Amino acid sequence: MNKAELVEAMAKKTEQTKKVTEESLNALIEVITEALAKEDKIQLVGFGSFEVVKRAARKGKNPQTGEELRIPASKSPKFKAGKALKDIVNRK
Repeated sequence: MNKAELVEAMAKKTEQTKKVTEESLNALIEVITEALAKEDKIQLVGFGSFEVVKRAARKGKNPQTGEELRIPASKSPKFKAGKALKDIVNRK
């Protein structure tokens, strides 16, 4: 499902226009992005949580040349599904 399909499905569920629904979806994405940029954790009970994880610097290899290289430390967004979502996906 792409963004346009998601907007359409949400609009049907909420009986809102696609324009209003897309604005709401964009606002949600923006709020989550801003919170993660500040390294805040977002918890949506029953759905899951978004957080930033820190990755340590490490050694790696260039797969084409085999040359060893250093991969710098970085931060990455992470989503962890909640129990209710896992249960629905696994049909428990």
